[in-house]
Amino acid sequence: MPTNQTNQLVLKSINQLFEYSFFIPAYQRGYRWTNTQVIQLLDDVWNFAKNPPPKADSKIEPFYCLQPIVVKQQSDNKWEVIDGQQRLTSILLILHYFNEMWIGKQKIKEPVISYETRLNSAQFISSLEIDIDELDIELDVESAINEIKINSDFSTNDNIDFHHIANAYKAIHFWVKRMGNNLDNNKLQSIFQNNTKVIWYEVEETENNNSIDIFTRLNIGKIPLTNAELIKALFLQKGNFAEEKATLKQIQIASEWDNIEKTLQDKAFWLFIYNPNNPLKYDNRIEYIFDLIKGRTKDSEYYHTFNQFYKDFSTNLKNEKPDIDKLWLEIKRYFLTFEEWYKNYLLFHHVGYLIECGISINTIKNHSSGKNKDDFKTYLRDEIRKQIDCNIDEIEYGNKSIKKILLLFNIQSVLQTQKSDMRFPFHKYKSENWDIEHICSQTDKDINGKNRLPWVNDILEYFTGTHNLEKAKDIITDIEVNKGIETDILEICNSLVNLKEEEEFKDEKFLYSYKLVQKYFKEDKQTEEKDSISNLALLDSTTNRSYGNSFFPIKRKRIIENDSKGIFVPIATKNLFLKYYSNKLGEVMYWNNNDAKDYMEAIKNTLEDFLPKN
Repeated sequence: MPTNQTNQLVLKSINQLFEYSFFIPAYQRGYRWTNTQVIQLLDDVWNFAKNPPPKADSKIEPFYCLQPIVVKQQSDNKWEVIDGQQRLTSILLILHYFNEMWIGKQKIKEPVISYETRLNSAQFISSLEIDIDELDIELDVESAINEIKINSDFSTNDNIDFHHIANAYKAIHFWVKRMGNNLDNNKLQSIFQNNTKVIWYEVEETENNNSIDIFTRLNIGKIPLTNAELIKALFLQKGNFAEEKATLKQIQIASEWDNIEKTLQDKAFWLFIYNPNNPLKYDNRIEYIFDLIKGRTKDSEYYHTFNQFYKDFSTNLKNEKPDIDKLWLEIKRYFLTFEEWYKNYLLFHHVGYLIECGISINTIKNHSSGKNKDDFKTYLRDEIRKQIDCNIDEIEYGNKSIKKILLLFNIQSVLQTQKSDMRFPFHKYKSENWDIEHICSQTDKDINGKNRLPWVNDILEYFTGTHNLEKAKDIITDIEVNKGIETDILEICNSLVNLKEEEEFKDEKFLYSYKLVQKYFKEDKQTEEKDSISNLALLDSTTNRSYGNSFFPIKRKRIIENDSKGIFVPIATKNLFLKYYSNKLGEVMYWNNNDAKDYMEAIKNTLEDFLPKN
């Protein structure tokens, strides 16, 4: 949602909502909270009441934060609810239950809510009473809801909203009865009224920012206000600045904000500092910086980061106003640290490697604080050594260190060619499915079921240029007539054609074709150490194919094709399939023991500074 410069953003306790009258306009849908949502809200508030977080500051009491209520002022004390009417109605129902069941009618002032099109909703809520009967708390929620009876001046059949409102009210009663003696009524009421807060987001209607536009933005696809949008509103409130400086400071922060977001939208920069397997996802990527600063995790409540910034605005004051320069400078410094790493050739590769290995970027940043560049580079080298602290002659396929070793081998290979100004593309590596695979096929691995047809197609295409059956037969006939095909290749091709013609891949016939191809590619004799790093490389899933047991020439062909098309191939993977590391170039199309030994030696030499000395 566009952040208008006059928007106001504060936290208000449930008690503070009593000061206002609310109007639910016709464009809003009816009340539709489920029993589960009502019970979840009560569970969350009660869990907070039992286990409040420690005070971060003596001036601020811990509080439980609800999602935003977006409002627009209509008159002195009447507010149009643009978003949040479901929460607001649920809050009213809970307060009404406190009054009816524990205190007595209207001892707690209840917020005044009027509904433009759902007439009598407010009166219906205020008339609700639980018809006291014994309730079997062993029942599931739905069954209990059906058992609970309510009295009202209106029938729940009058409109569909009354039905859902009544069910929500019953759900509150069911939750209270289920809690039984574990519930402290007074404590729940106090926490709900005083320490439960909503994010009050007040907007002014402008030509480009009217109520229906805002409602549509928030409710089409149910896109909530993000932490980033709320934090931006915090920074751009006019009340933060002296009146004569307000517009200038707002423009400055908004411009710098946009520049940071633009840089983070660059895929190469973004995937240098961010791992796609992070459970937290970002449309506004500057929010990732905020989350890092405030330590948000997947287990944090949704508005954790906003709440932390809100506290900062309440405690970091200068001339009785939030110290915006100090707060904004912290964000800029955080971002500029990452930008400096990105631009530095060595730091880019070593920091990027550690992040890919799962080291928190905050951990790396904390270790960079107070260090000069040389000390920081030493720290990075030491951390990299910890990632591959193993004997590479002994570890085998399946060991988690192998991927880290081969990734580092690729990165260090790039660093050794720095005159070419090439950088390892972490964004491409992370975007594609690169994993550890065998260079020479596994002779003991069978190809079964649906994987047999792709294998036949690959081999047929390798020898004829196509896996189309009729085209392949024509090509084979043409070459055979002109006697331009080797006998063993002809035998292979005819066996593959027969398999495709019969549309069956029975074990005996398929195995016959497989053995022919295996012998032709000289992979009938396994390399001495098939699961050693000397027979492993980073390969993408497409190159390795679905059957996962391609022969070396097939993989080589696909690697060369990808590279010629500009598709990313890790430098060391490309080098090994081009026999760059092999001292003897007798058979370019086959992978043998000498190739494997030379490849292993190249890995050791390249990673000499990082491998254990013993």
